[in-house]
Amino acid sequence: MTRGILLVTGAASGIGRATARLLADTAERLVLVDRDADALARLTLPCTVDLLPGDVASEAFWDEAAPYLGGLTGAVVNAGVAGAAAIERLDWAEWRRILSVNLDGAFLTIRAAMRAMEGAGAIVAVSSAAGIKAEPGIAAYAASKAGLIQLVRVAAKEGAARRLRVNAIAPAGVETPVWDAVPMFADRAAAIGRDAAFAEMAAAGTPLGRYAKAEEIARQIAFLLSDDAALVTGSVLVSDGGYTL
Repeated sequence: MTRGILLVTGAASGIGRATARLLADTAERLVLVDRDADALARLTLPCTVDLLPGDVASEAFWDEAAPYLGGLTGAVVNAGVAGAAAIERLDWAEWRRILSVNLDGAFLTIRAAMRAMEGAGAIVAVSSAAGIKAEPGIAAYAASKAGLIQLVRVAAKEGAARRLRVNAIAPAGVETPVWDAVPMFADRAAAIGRDAAFAEMAAAGTPLGRYAKAEEIARQIAFLLSDDAALVTGSVLVSDGGYTL
């Protein structure tokens, strides 16, 4: 079980929402962050909740959030965006949009969490198999997720002296709304439906033949936050159905 005061970013949908719902069963208090204030407000959870609409890539946002993070014991660094374009066609604004949220925002979240934790604690960052395995057309996303993995390792080493653990999880395909921003998926989903598009992609590229549900990844995140993972730090849990083999 994961107790205490827990922070979840990107909490309004997908993995973040599934994780918030799971952690709410045992948490003392949740601090939930997302840019979508309306979706965040629609969450109904069985614990004390602070809702903080805002941009994780804004340093000013984290300055304002600091009073809500006192006594923090765990954090899930989940906010992220996706995009796809070959390097030759990738413009600077799109590169910066993705890196700003996925890496700058992750740095600011991890820094805020480490500052707020008074002693031992646990942080889990949601990276991606894209940060491990190269594929064409995802340079910005892949670079952001690879950078996040190394950021986690450095944070783990810096936090170890006070028993602050920092780990990453690297899913491959997960059935979440982030795919809707990927033109290839969006076109295929429009043609054959979302469920069929997910099944088609999983069959083509994942040895186990399916994508993960957000709830499955949430349970793995909860494990990394829990005392059952007390000796796990600086690690990357690759949860990809064999995609990176």
